[in-house]
Formats: sequence, structure tokens, C-alpha cells
Amino acid sequence: MAKEQLQVLNALDVAKTQWYHFTAIVIAGMGFFTDAYDLFCISLVTKLLGRLYYQEPGSTDPGKLPSNVSVAVNGVAFCGTLSGQLFFGWLGDKMGRKRAYGMTLMLMVICSVASGLSFGTDPKSVMATLCFFRFWLGFGIGGDYPLSATIMSEYANKKTRGAFIAAVFAMQGFGILAGGMVAIIVSAAFKTKFPAPAYVVNPAASIGPEADYVWRIIVMFGALPALLTYYWRMRMPETARYTALVAKNATQAAADMSKVLNVEVTAEQERVDELAKGDNNFGLFTKQFLKRHGLHLLGTTSTWFLLDIAFYSQNLFQKDIFSAIGWIPKAKEMSALEEVFKIARAQTLIALCSTVPGYWFTVALIDKMGRFAIQLMGFFFMTVFMFALAIPYHHWTLSAHRIGFVVIYSLTFFFANFGPNTTTFVVPAEIFPARLRSTCHGISAASGKAGAIVGAFGFQYSEQGIGVRNTLIILGVINFLGMMFTFLVPESKGKSLEDLSGETDAENGRESAEARQENGRH
Repeated sequence: MAKEQLQVLNALDVAKTQWYHFTAIVIAGMGFFTDAYDLFCISLVTKLLGRLYYQEPGSTDPGKLPSNVSVAVNGVAFCGTLSGQLFFGWLGDKMGRKRAYGMTLMLMVICSVASGLSFGTDPKSVMATLCFFRFWLGFGIGGDYPLSATIMSEYANKKTRGAFIAAVFAMQGFGILAGGMVAIIVSAAFKTKFPAPAYVVNPAASIGPEADYVWRIIVMFGALPALLTYYWRMRMPETARYTALVAKNATQAAADMSKVLNVEVTAEQERVDELAKGDNNFGLFTKQFLKRHGLHLLGTTSTWFLLDIAFYSQNLFQKDIFSAIGWIPKAKEMSALEEVFKIARAQTLIALCSTVPGYWFTVALIDKMGRFAIQLMGFFFMTVFMFALAIPYHHWTLSAHRIGFVVIYSLTFFFANFGPNTTTFVVPAEIFPARLRSTCHGISAASGKAGAIVGAFGFQYSEQGIGVRNTLIILGVINFLGMMFTFLVPESKGKSLEDLSGETDAENGRESAEARQENGRH
């Protein structure tokens, strides 16, 4: 059997749920609150940007963003996020979770504010500025994925670790909700102060000059929650697993965790030095990693990739689907600010009824049901509901059946969040060794963002090319493939991080072979 675990790591594994667990959830979670707010608020203001900057005089319909501009505005933050996940994932393993963590937050604050500014007033310069700063905003957001997940998994006890990591991720739900609510409040306030007629009544007057402030305020508000948590983030000590297993400083790890846990922890520098000499220090691009964790990495990357194609194409283009089924009036029947208000109201309703509850169902049940069962179930129901929307699509477009469409559409969101959207975030933070944990989580998350880019860019073209019905059928098939790839992902419920990765075995790795084989079974 494997040797006894380091005392400092065992103390974390068996610790009762304490106040520091909740502060860690809030500090790490506010990053995700900001992430979700920043990534999703742009979908609330794209139609307003079209009216403001691409209005053609004499046209019977309000201005719309050209499809290439729309794709760039919606997708550029994802490109930044993908780059940030890979870079900061690697950096978190090289220089420590805490140091890299502060950088991501400051980048998010600066770029959130800068996104709402623009160099010049013509459409090209406004969109270029917006895209430039949203790329770097995405870069900061990308770093938050591997670092938040890794910090929370390394701080948590093994009994409730899944719930704690899922709770950090669940703050996304509140971020999406906040995006909708800020848009509702800002647009309602401006609408009351500066009333405007519908476009069909008076095209020029329907877009007041004040509307230009609305999208800027909505976009810039994302800097506030990130700024508020910066001080607390910098006060968190480095995780004991990084300090002991990667930096090889047992004394510092014991001192940090003694303060956090309020218990005396013995430093075991000799054990740490002994571990450093073992053959468990293989790198990412080695045969040993491929043999031990290759299938696991394939499982975490493929499921996250497939999930995000479906999840982000659904999320970013909710407003188009609502318009298609008549839940939101035609654009020309509304003023610019009324359109922002109605899109925000519809998205907030979906978030409140399905997105937010889905996240917290996972938090409540992940350590009881396990990651594997929740992910499989989520993909299964997403597949079923996608086909239920797609096959009788004409039926749902009739006004008598619109509520049914919205209910089923909401259920696909519910099971995405009470399912793979949360578990794909949790599992990569648990099953890889400490020295590669942040990097592997970053690779898995970047694979997800590649899926999000396919969803954000691809949905726009497929919807125009093959229609909403056929696009929904394709998304149903993608969800089914996600269900199949879930079988590559191991169950990590109730196990120590070191048992899962076998990294505290000081012998030639033989002792952990049984544990790893067991880990591969469900």
C-alpha cells in the first residue's frame, strides 16, 4: 500500500467545514461571478450596437451588426479566454496559484472598464476598441478557470470537495443573473428619463443619443465585483499542496495551514525531500503521464469541448430564439432601449428559473451522487430535450405552444448546469498531480472554450444556412457524443487528491497502480 499521507495534507482532507472554506468559495467565486457577467452581458447589447452604429437611413428595419462584426464581438472574448486558460494554467504550476491569481483579477478590472470606452466615434473604431479590450478581458477570465478550481480543490476537505468547487463555479449563475438585472435597471432608467417611440413610428427618434451610454455602463459594471475581491484574494495564503508538493517547502506549508485551520501541523521536510527523489515527478509530455493520465485528459477535454458547443450556442443566441418564436416583438415594433429591456428580461427569467437552480442542485448532490452519474444524466437529458425541441420545431413556433417551447428550452439549461457544465469544471481539478493540476485544468478548460468558439461562430452561420431546426438536431447529436465520452472520466468522489493522482507514493510508483486502476473504474 501507499505510504501514509503528509500530515499537512491529511489535516486539510479531514478538516471539518469551517469559516475559511466559505471565504475561499466567495473569494474564488467572485472571479466567476465577474467572468459570467462579462462574457454574457455582451449578448444583451449587440442589437443596441447594431442600431447605434449600423443604421441605414430610410431602411424599414433597425440597424443590425454585420454578421462578421457580430461574430467578432461575440467570439473574441472566447479566443482570449482560451489563450488565458493555457497561459495562466501553466503559470499557476510554475510560480504558484496565488501570484498568478492576482494578475488575472487586475487584468479583468482594467479591461472591463476599457471595454466601455472607445477610441473614436465611427463604427470601425468603436468595434475595434471593443474587440481589442474584450480579447484581453477574456485572457484574464481564462486564467480564473484553472486557478480558482485548483485553489478550491487544494483547500477543500475530501468529503465535501465536490460541493465546494461546484459552489465556486455556481457563482456563474449569479453573474448571468446580475448581467440581466443590471441591463434591466439601466435600460429602464434611461427609458423613463428619455422616452422614445418605436422604430416603425419614428426611426430616427427611436434611437436617442443617450442610448450610447447604456451599453457602456452595462459592460463597465463588470469591473466592480472583481475590484472588491482583489484585497481578499491577495491575503489568501498559497495552497499547502503547491507549497509542499511543488515548491517542496514543508515548513511554509505547515505554517500557512496552522493559521488557516487553527491547529498545530508538523512540518515533514524529510518526507517532502524523499518524495522529490521518487519517480513520480514526470512531466506533461512523457510516456508516464500518457500511461497514467492520458485517457483522463482525453475524457476531460472531449466532454468539455462537446458540452460548450451546445451550451454557448444556446446561451449567446437566446435572444434570437426568443425573437424567432415571437416571445420578443419584432425589432421595428420597439425603441432601442425597449429592445434591450425585453431581451434582458427574457434572459433573466431563464437564468432565474433554470440556470441558477441547476448549479445549486449540483452543489447539493455532487458528493452524494458522484461526478460521473451527474455528468451522464445531464448529457442524457440535454440530448432528449434538444431532440424534443428540434423534431416538432414547427409545432413550437405556433403561438399556442410558445410557453411549452420555453419550458423545454429552460430544462436543457437546467440539466446542463445540474450536469456536465459543472462537473467538467470540477473533475480536472481533482484527478491530476499537484505539479500539473493547474496546467491540465487549463488544457481541459481551453478545449471547452474551443467548443464555445465553435458554438458562438458556428451557430450564427448554421442558423442562417440550415435553419434553427437542423441546428438544434446537430446540437442534440453533440450532446449524445458528450454522453459517450463521459465514460473516459474517472469518479473522484470522497477520495484524497493524492490517492487519485498517486503522487505521494515514494517508491517507484508501484504502490499506486492498484489505486489508479480502481480510479479508472466507475
